[in-house]
Amino acid sequence: MFSKACEYGIRSIIHIAVQSRAGKRCSLKEIAAQIDSPEAFTAKILQVLSRNNLIDSSKGPQGGFEMALKQMKQIKLSAIVSAIDGDGIYNGCGLGLKACSEKQPCPVHEKFKTIRNELKTMLENTSIYELSLNQKNGLTFLKR
Repeated sequence: MFSKACEYGIRSIIHIAVQSRAGKRCSLKEIAAQIDSPEAFTAKILQVLSRNNLIDSSKGPQGGFEMALKQMKQIKLSAIVSAIDGDGIYNGCGLGLKACSEKQPCPVHEKFKTIRNELKTMLENTSIYELSLNQKNGLTFLKR
């Protein structure tokens, strides 16, 4: 459903939020290890998140990645998906056809439209703060 980059981006930002709530900055190495992602790939994803003002980045020996509490509460999953994958998930065909519409629907168009709308609602209503709470409390996991 999401690209691998988007999946890693969501995992990264949740990890950064949990650590930021504990007053810690995260290094690239730590994030990559915690989300089970290649370091170079993680670095590119973190650049995208930082450029889109979804996380804060600081350089130097005491640098790293972090988020302010206000940021965590305001940023929804939809912002991460949009920054990394764009809006294709909201209007793409369930079968991957190039042209699928109300006028010329694919065989799963109506059913997939419902799922796509529910996904959009979930992404637009789920904050990073909410997900960081579940992670911190051990109710969810970023790596198996």
